[in-house]
Amino acid sequence: MASRATVGSKTMIPPTGSRKSSAYPWIVFALTFALLLSDYMSRQVLNAVFPLLKSEWALSDSRLASLSSVVALTVGLLTLPLSLVADRWGRVRSLVLMAVLWSMATLLCAVATGFHQMLGARLLVGVGEAAYGSVGIAVVLSVFAPRVHAALSGAFMAGGSFGSVVGVALGGLIAVHLSWRWAFAAMAVFGLVLVALFRALVSERKLARHAVEQQQQQPLAAGHPSVPNGFRAPISSLYTNPSVLCAYLGGGLQMFTAAVLLAWMPSYFNRYYDLPPDRAGAIAAVFVLLVGSGMVICGIITDRIGRADPSQKWTGAVVFCVISLVCLSAGFRLEPGTPSLVLIGCGAFFAAGSSGPTAAMVANLTHPSVRASAMGSLTLANSLLGLALGPFVVGILADHLGLLGALQLAPLVYLAAIAALVLGKRLHPAGERRLAALTESTPSASPTNHQERT
Repeated sequence: MASRATVGSKTMIPPTGSRKSSAYPWIVFALTFALLLSDYMSRQVLNAVFPLLKSEWALSDSRLASLSSVVALTVGLLTLPLSLVADRWGRVRSLVLMAVLWSMATLLCAVATGFHQMLGARLLVGVGEAAYGSVGIAVVLSVFAPRVHAALSGAFMAGGSFGSVVGVALGGLIAVHLSWRWAFAAMAVFGLVLVALFRALVSERKLARHAVEQQQQQPLAAGHPSVPNGFRAPISSLYTNPSVLCAYLGGGLQMFTAAVLLAWMPSYFNRYYDLPPDRAGAIAAVFVLLVGSGMVICGIITDRIGRADPSQKWTGAVVFCVISLVCLSAGFRLEPGTPSLVLIGCGAFFAAGSSGPTAAMVANLTHPSVRASAMGSLTLANSLLGLALGPFVVGILADHLGLLGALQLAPLVYLAAIAALVLGKRLHPAGERRLAALTESTPSASPTNHQERT
């Protein structure tokens, strides 16, 4: 076991040359990603049992919709404050608590006897899931080098798409062969098993030992082993860096059209290809998988082009938005058929491709001590500007223009996203200077503290 020196109340981390497991960061990623799948499976399984709930409890469509929207609303409202709490209380403890809460709340859904009990349980699901994405990606990025941050961010965020597909497909299968209650129970058990594994294998101290930001013989504050010297950057630093603000804005706006595709593609195939709901949903799932796959591949591409110059990741994000804008605009204007589907599929692949690059920029331009809060801010922007706003605005437009007309207009939001991302690239050098100035102000940067540690 590696030796540790103790100075006062602080624990000294061995030099970076000490033995580390190269597999451990991937274990962290795998467990955190698996819990994200559980997060979205628990959230989206409800959609698979809508017809059964409607029949058994005689619910109106508006009540059914409220069971789904209450989760998104709770997540949007609580993401940032809970991310701030996690940065201070401990990220690993926070992730464990969140996963236990949403899993137990999903189990409550399985035993609900009426609408109001189900609504309360779904609200608790939202509370548990609120900050998981932001805190989870902060944990993952802390143990990987910045050169792979875009790929990891894209892969992690794509877990939402994959989890949604699995939750709906598996939930529907279980509900048909057993009952809708067993569909919820299965998701809950899956989450509880994963959180037990996560708790056994991941800890703050292990994360600190593998953290890429740690310096040789860097002391750790008691109770917060992942934060160097106990220093915490001010929360205001998340909103005073102009390049980071552009990443928030561009990231949120590029999610607008991706969210529209996730929400409205089943209805599109039902109305314009005359497919029954089950087949329309199955084909729409293919496009959801394209969105998720694109997030992963685009993240890998971005890391490649940004190795020599990290600011080039902005360029990648802009290119992905342009491709999706062109393909979706053309695809939805063609008559239904193969050429239209090919263009829409291409546009869907790149629809959320900028998610990884924007998350990487936020991570690279914010202090590690507030990274979960930074990701919480990005998640808030994604939720308010994209995931919540996109489907709602298209729904309103569809009432006046028809669904096809609304889908033809939705990609135009990429123009605003592109403008924000281009501005972010221009401001990137200023953002790096702001982060450098903040880092130099930390206790570990002063010569006196360095001598004390030595």
